[in-house]
Amino acid sequence: MNDAAKYLEQVRSELGDSWLSQVYVQRVLKLRTRAYDFPALPKNAAPQIHHTLLGIELKVGRRRMLCPDLATARYLSVFARIGCRAVAIPYDITKISMIADELDSSCHRMLLISDRLTADRNAAFRARIRRQIIGKVRDEIAKAGAGLRVPEFRQSTKQRTEPQKGTKRNAKP
Repeated sequence: MNDAAKYLEQVRSELGDSWLSQVYVQRVLKLRTRAYDFPALPKNAAPQIHHTLLGIELKVGRRRMLCPDLATARYLSVFARIGCRAVAIPYDITKISMIADELDSSCHRMLLISDRLTADRNAAFRARIRRQIIGKVRDEIAKAGAGLRVPEFRQSTKQRTEPQKGTKRNAKP
């Protein structure tokens, strides 16, 4: 195992269950989701969230993506930062904010741990470790997949056999 791989494993072991791709698989893909494909994004462009008259936009490089709310923009910014091509978005908007917090925290912790572990090394080595960590997370998320384009709606046609409480049963003659 080379030097860079050792640092990568140290970062992963320190994060434990809060490793970004593990959070994505355990928290997001277990829910009902819809797929989101990013347009072609420039490399190393920092995502920015803009509040405009038309709503919330996520800007990455020169590309602007309209988002329905701030939580979705924060959620997508994490994946845009690491360069994912497609991700799953929870269909239930009440869950997005909490998951976005967890993903953002995981991403920042991952980079901070990497910087702390490589503080005694030169800048080129630190940059290479960061690229490898981000590349590994991106590959794991791509391998996990983005789910279905449109979420599955389960419609049960099962009808009640008993009347609801408080209603009278119709007598059949």
